[in-house]
Amino acid sequence: MRGIILAGGTGTRLDPVTRAVSKQLLPVYDKPMVYYPLSVLMQAGIRDILVISNPHHLDAYRRLLGTGADLGLRLEYAAQPEPRGLAEALLIGGEFVGDDQLALTLGDNVLVRPGLSALLREERRRLEGCTLFGCPVPDPRRFGVAELDASGQVVSLEEKPDRPRSNLAVVGLYLYDNEALARAAELKPSDRGELEITDLNRTFVESGTARLVPLGEEATWFDTGTHESLLEASVFVRGEERQGRPVGRVDDIAREMGYLPAAPVRTGG
Repeated sequence: MRGIILAGGTGTRLDPVTRAVSKQLLPVYDKPMVYYPLSVLMQAGIRDILVISNPHHLDAYRRLLGTGADLGLRLEYAAQPEPRGLAEALLIGGEFVGDDQLALTLGDNVLVRPGLSALLREERRRLEGCTLFGCPVPDPRRFGVAELDASGQVVSLEEKPDRPRSNLAVVGLYLYDNEALARAAELKPSDRGELEITDLNRTFVESGTARLVPLGEEATWFDTGTHESLLEASVFVRGEERQGRPVGRVDDIAREMGYLPAAPVRTGG
């Protein structure tokens, strides 16, 4: 499986701090925002990752992350000249993905859950079609919302509905089999001229090959696209760090996953 981090967009909701810097390079407490989705892909066992951003910011990502070799990864970069929708990432990254499966994550998401690595690796193993992940939220009108039937099957997906059918927000992490590339190529732009990720996911719902994994109350998820959510995420990460539960430390995760040799044990003397 290959990973894609979509770190494009203009970050208008965070104006003026995003006038000179990419939103996904802003700090969430003590780390750049992009470290958090990168760490999620790493925990899923994914080592080949494409970072997509607008042409003005790609060099900044290259300076920050390089080739990925120092994390045991293989990183590549691609440009999204205009923010034409999340699903466009599959068109931009089609050659990179090739015949493989893919995981798409949004560069402004912070997702933390006990046992997340084991869960993601199991979902990779059983992937057939599209796998989504959901978190309960107090105001689902701000997000894509999934409706499940009594058996847990996805029956509808709505993007920022006025009257949500559930409180289950679809987080910015999507697992797809290779068929998603062809489906994305067939999407029609929305009224905003964008290729919507919800429209892509609906094609899997309609074919009966979409699953949603509820992450449960123990999961914490932030879409850090506003000043308020960016602050809330930073406060959360600070609290976790103080409790000895590090979040988004890509160096530590690389060692835990066996991508790098274990750190030497320090002894007194």
